[in-house]
Amino acid sequence: MKENYQVLIVEDDFRIANIHKQFIENTEGFIVRASVKTGEEALNFLKESSNVPDIVLLDIYIPDVEGLDLFWEIRSTYRDTDIIIVTAADDVDTIQETVRGGVFDYIIKPVDMDRFERTLNRFKERRGFFESKEVLGQDEIDTYILPKSLPKHNSENLPKGIDAITLNEVTTLLETELTRGITAVELSKQIGMSRSTARRYLEYLVSIKQIEMRLKYGTVGRPERKYFLRETYEQNE
Repeated sequence: MKENYQVLIVEDDFRIANIHKQFIENTEGFIVRASVKTGEEALNFLKESSNVPDIVLLDIYIPDVEGLDLFWEIRSTYRDTDIIIVTAADDVDTIQETVRGGVFDYIIKPVDMDRFERTLNRFKERRGFFESKEVLGQDEIDTYILPKSLPKHNSENLPKGIDAITLNEVTTLLETELTRGITAVELSKQIGMSRSTARRYLEYLVSIKQIEMRLKYGTVGRPERKYFLRETYEQNE
């Protein structure tokens, strides 16, 4: 395993770039090679590097870049470099395109630093795993390729007010919304229950650490509570 994985930050807001730089360098096993503000600077840095960085931390909204052009340029030219997107872009088409393009992770601003740390640690774990192997068995491939799924629940040990059948419906729905997440209102409409009941099931899954809640801030009003499958959830927890 490498002593330190190298990161290139592509972010036009210097304040955000500095926050990310400090956080990355305070995470064991990572150093920041450079921080650039434009797509042109990013590509020039990569072209001139004899040893390209392991990670490009990429914001999609860069002034001299059209849409995902920079993402695809890096993806197609520097195949040994992984891309972690950190952006305010939350539309489904953009997210789906980057997933198809092999993005390592997609984090929506404002960044939850606990979430960011888990991403870095997951990168370090995965890179270290592949660097230590020459061949892989199917079980090992499944560990790193297949999305982790939540276990099915039975009626044993469930608290009052939580039904096993309904809980399994909720977890199945969450697994189909890995990237977008779901709110209590959306869950209540899709499964056919009251909003308060939907929230009770979601908060129960949060309490047993199978899903996580993130606040999504809009332009006005109170932040929205969205629930996501925990990416670091392990089946043997």
